[in-house]
Parts: sequence; C-alpha cells; structure tokens
Amino acid sequence: MAESNDSIPLDTEKIYMGGKEHHVRTRCGSVSVIVYGDQDKPALITYPDLALNHMSCFQGLFFCPEAASLLLHNFCIYHISPPGHELGAAPICPSASAHCVDDLADQILEVLNFFGLGAVMCMGVTAGAYILTLFAMKYRERVLGLILISPLCRAPSWTEWFYNKVMSNLLYFYGMCGLLKEFLLQRYFSKEVRGNAEVPESDIVQACRRLLDERHGSNVMRFLQAINRRPDLSSGLKRLRCRTLIFVGDNSPFHSEALYMTSKLDRRFSALVEVQACGSMVTEEQPHAMLIPMEYFFMGYGLYRPCQLSDSPRSPLSPSCISPELLSPESMGLKLKPIKTRVSLEV
Repeated sequence: MAESNDSIPLDTEKIYMGGKEHHVRTRCGSVSVIVYGDQDKPALITYPDLALNHMSCFQGLFFCPEAASLLLHNFCIYHISPPGHELGAAPICPSASAHCVDDLADQILEVLNFFGLGAVMCMGVTAGAYILTLFAMKYRERVLGLILISPLCRAPSWTEWFYNKVMSNLLYFYGMCGLLKEFLLQRYFSKEVRGNAEVPESDIVQACRRLLDERHGSNVMRFLQAINRRPDLSSGLKRLRCRTLIFVGDNSPFHSEALYMTSKLDRRFSALVEVQACGSMVTEEQPHAMLIPMEYFFMGYGLYRPCQLSDSPRSPLSPSCISPELLSPESMGLKLKPIKTRVSLEV
C-alpha cells in the first residue's frame, strides 16, 4: 500500500471543473487519479480505452446533466488513467520496465488502498473494460459491480493482433501521426459521426482528435503492447459474482466480443444493452442511452434517485424501449437477467 506522502495532490480545479488530481506511486510507476465529488460516498472508478483518458473517454457521459446528476448524486468518481495517458503526461522513460495487464490491474488495487476504499463500482471502455474485468476476477471482494462499454475478454484474434502490431509500428516510427489517429477514431466511433466527403465529422470526433494530439506515442505504445499480450479471461467469467451491465454499439468493431462476453457470464448476474447506430464509445456518442439502464442497475444496490428523465427527443432511450425484464424489480434487485435490449434512435 502506498504511504500518504506518495500522493502529490495538484490543485487543478480550473482544469478539471472541481476535480482534484492525485499522482499515486505504485510498484509499477505513478498513476494519475482525478477525484470528483464527496469522498464519503461510495466509489465509482473509471478506466478508459487505449490512448484516452477521462476527458476524451468519459466527458460526454459526465457532461450530460442527467448522467452527472445520477452518478455524482450516488458516488465519488475516481478517474484512473493508464500510465502516461493523463492530461499533460510526459513521455515515460524508455528504460522503464514494460507493463503487462496484470500489472495494470494490480495498480488499481494500490490506488484503492491508497484512498482507503473498500468495494467499488467499476466503469471501463474496451481495453479499460478488460483491465477492470481482470481486476474483478483477481480481487473479487473489492468490486461491487461492473459497467462495461464495448468490452474485451478474449485474447486478441489474429486479425486484432495484426492490426495492433501495425498501430504499434506506426507509434514507434511516427508517433501520433494522422494515419494512427484515423485507426483509433475508427476504433472509437461509428461511421455516422466520423463523417465523409459530404458530411463533416461531428464535434465529439473533432474534440477527440485534438485530445489525441496530446498523447505521446511511446506511452500509448506501452499500453497497446500490454493489451495485445492479454490472456483469455473466458474460463473465469462464470465465477464472477458481481453484477455486470454491458453496453455496446451496433457499429462497434468489438460488438461480437461484447456478445461473446455476455454469453460467458453467469446469466443470473449480467445484462446487455445494445445501442443502435453507435460505435464503441457509447459514453461519448450516445451517453443518454446509458441513463435508464444505469439507474435501474444502481437501484439493485439500494442507490435510488427518482427518475426525472422524459421521453424528449434529446434522449434516444425511454422506458418503453427497455425490455420489461430489465426493469422488473425482481431482475434488478438481487440479480440481473440476461437480456439483449436494442435501443432505437428517434429520427
């Protein structure tokens, strides 16, 4: 466990709109953690996808007023960045030892111990979802529940392994070049928001592109290499007893991975929400689609916030779009039933 003087709190309220950054030293290097909210509340930790941090992976969700109200009302948020992915990160020393996914999962334990946290709620996107799933399998007593967005659980297929090797070579020789950013944006977003010759790319894609410019290629390459060497977690998923809520976009390149993971989880404790016309980062592209499922998910833990959502065109999700199985008190109380809920967008 890190000692209290191992954290270097930075007064960054102007940058993070009320959040405070802590650098927690672990056996595998320093980890940036941005803390939002009342630390007396239950903890929700987040972990982003490759080349992202809390600003580029979760700001769409947390800038959504209804979601911010739901999450900050019930939790203190701890945004954990992969090493070297935080805002303003310097290049990691080339002589530093490479991390494996087990190292990254163990870092999360050290972060929880530093802040004196017990069992926590977890939210991760793709590579981050894999790290949090691995963490939940290694340290079951420290995880209340998992909210996974476009998650991975298998070892890379040959296609993904080769694709990741191409990205790794680009990072090594050219850094965060234009082609590498295009690969990443395809990983994150659907064609609809990426635009084309006739339609300009959306604001969220432009914002993500700018934030990618701030990443150091060598830091991203280290995380990518760890993810590309990840072991298969499939055999242990049935023994995972924390409840799991999975979101995935229909247009995500990891859509089939999310379906596969859902099939391997204990059906008494898991549920799936598929979001139509959306890529991997549901948190950015369709954050409103996460609201109602998350609210009912949290109600199963005794965390209740009266629903103030309307069926306005702002939200692609309304109660009538959700399977009655997900909304039933029985399924959302002690356990979740396995369902596939397809969210329809209103045109």
